Amino acid sequence: MLEAVGPIHRQARRDLPLPESLCRAVAGQQLSVAAAHTIWSRFEAFRGRRDLVPFLARVTDLDLRGCGLSFAKIRSIRAIGQAAERGQLESGRLMRMGHGERTACLTEIPGVGPWTADMIGIFYCGDTDIWPDGDLVARRTLQNLVGKRSRTVRVASTFSPWRSRLAMAMWRSVDAGGL
Repeated sequence: MLEAVGPIHRQARRDLPLPESLCRAVAGQQLSVAAAHTIWSRFEAFRGRRDLVPFLARVTDLDLRGCGLSFAKIRSIRAIGQAAERGQLESGRLMRMGHGERTACLTEIPGVGPWTADMIGIFYCGDTDIWPDGDLVARRTLQNLVGKRSRTVRVASTFSPWRSRLAMAMWRSVDAGGL
């Protein structure tokens, strides 16, 4: 399967500020990639060029619902804006943290859980050694290859320090119509 998906070359994506990347990750929780993209595109179109944090302080929940966000995600996104205002999301500081410490910091924000911290670690920070066991697609794809769920974490650990690349290979396999 790894041979079939080809090499995984992924650089950290920091085209958005960290608070915005975090909001985007929350908006995409438990959704297909297509649905998440649609909702985030509506959000961006509605927001326009306004800075995220002041925008979140002024926009109504109903306006955000109109973009397709659930009330739970709206609460989380507002909490991210508040954390950014307090300086809790200073990217340089978070980038210097190890994944465990960063996860502890991020999960203090209501609605930001370990999965979201893993996605920020992999895609924003560029950490190479995160196995997102909370990601259903990555976990089930690996499970289809190796058997019982109890073995997926153990098998993934054999890919250290490249477990993030393993997860990307699992996602790419599914995207390509594989497992």
